[in-house]
Amino acid sequence: MNQNNILNSQEIDHKIKRIAYQIYETFVDEPEIVIAGIASNGFVFAKKIATELTNIAKVNVILCEVFIDKQNPTATITTSIPKEAYQNKGLVLVDDVLNSGTTLIYAVRHFLEVPLKKFKTAVLIDRNHKKYPVKADFKGISLSTSLQEHVQVVFENETSIAYLA
Repeated sequence: MNQNNILNSQEIDHKIKRIAYQIYETFVDEPEIVIAGIASNGFVFAKKIATELTNIAKVNVILCEVFIDKQNPTATITTSIPKEAYQNKGLVLVDDVLNSGTTLIYAVRHFLEVPLKKFKTAVLIDRNHKKYPVKADFKGISLSTSLQEHVQVVFENETSIAYLA
C-alpha cells in the first residue's frame, strides 16, 4: 500500500500540547474538565490530551470513553462513566479524524441529553468532507483530500504517525 506521511510522532505530540493549551484557556474557570474520547483511537488521543492538560495546570480531568458503532451511529451510544459524572461540567468530545462528521454529530447528540456548562470538540485531523454541520473547535490540522483517500492515525507506545493511504 502506498502511503504518504501527514504527521510524524513529534508533530503529533506538538499538536496534542497545543490543543491541551487551547482547551485549558477555554475552560480556565472550570474546576473539572471532562475529556470524552470516541472509542479506540479517539480515546487514545483523549488520554494523551488529558495527560498534557494535567501537566499544564492543576485541573481535575475526568476521562470518559465513548462507545459508538461507527457503522450504525444511530444505535445506542454508551460511555465509561455515568451521565451524572459529566452533567453540568465542561466537556470536550475527542476523535482522531473528522471524516464525514457522522460519528461526531451522533456523539454530540448523545451528550446533549444532559445539561453541560460548555461543550467543545477536538480532532487531530479535520478532513473537510463533512456531510453534517459539525465542526472541530480544536484541531491539529485541516486536510483537503479526495474522497477515495483514507487518513489513518496510528498510536503506538512512544511513537505515533498519521498517514494518507
